[in-house]
Amino acid sequence: MSNDMHGAALYSNSGIKQPYHLVNPSIWPLVGAFGGGATVLGIVQAAHFGKYIFLYLGLATVLATMFFWWRDVLKESSTPGMHSAIVRLGLRYGMTLFITSEVMFFVAFFWGNFHFALFPEHVLGAANPAWPPEGVRTFDPFGLPLLNTMILLLSGCTVTWAHHSLLENDRKGLVWGLICTVALGLTFTTCQAIEYSEAPFKFDGGGVYSSVFFLATGFHGFHVIVGTLFLAVCLFRAIKGGFTPKQHFGFEAAAWYWHFVDVVWLFLFIAIYMAGRGSAVGG
Repeated sequence: MSNDMHGAALYSNSGIKQPYHLVNPSIWPLVGAFGGGATVLGIVQAAHFGKYIFLYLGLATVLATMFFWWRDVLKESSTPGMHSAIVRLGLRYGMTLFITSEVMFFVAFFWGNFHFALFPEHVLGAANPAWPPEGVRTFDPFGLPLLNTMILLLSGCTVTWAHHSLLENDRKGLVWGLICTVALGLTFTTCQAIEYSEAPFKFDGGGVYSSVFFLATGFHGFHVIVGTLFLAVCLFRAIKGGFTPKQHFGFEAAAWYWHFVDVVWLFLFIAIYMAGRGSAVGG
């Protein structure tokens, strides 16, 4: 029997004539596009006119689209024959490309940081070019930043524990590994909130240094929150028995994303907290 005939016979048993998943017509791409457009319009309205109605409407639409669209994907994944090996491979390619785009997103912040660190004379109004600029008190990297580094490194270990437990069909280890990872993610966010509240400089008062610092670490903090929610959903699914050792792409994608968040923080800790440490150190 040829490979084509064998493949046809294999997928016809589950009602599928080929290994690729042709999705049913869905309204969510269109709704999501309108939600994204309303969000952008809302940002403009809020920035220039102080009106937030379009921003709230757009964000609510985007969040609703994410919830209902991903709910449909979960239903598809539990339907026999829908998420074949080739479809799961395509999902992995998609997640890989998404994380690659996120890497380039953070490259922009690192670029800005290293540009001014290497060429401090480009800082506007700098009488004596230096990085960090004179008068800016920086964080002690061996305080809360080091603690947060340890927290994220430990969370990378616990999510790996959960992954290996899943592969070994150890449901208890999977659940506890995810509980620990979600708890560590929440702890990191709490520590970062404390750090921001005690910052020796503010976003609008430290010039270009504070802008680079808060944009880079703040967007990373946002990614930690997203990753924590991602893993919390996986925890809920794991408790419900939604993963198997052979089919668990949702958890795999969450673990990849979390490891990406860990690696970005290591670079932030080295480049901004340690290499960007000034002579005057704050809290």
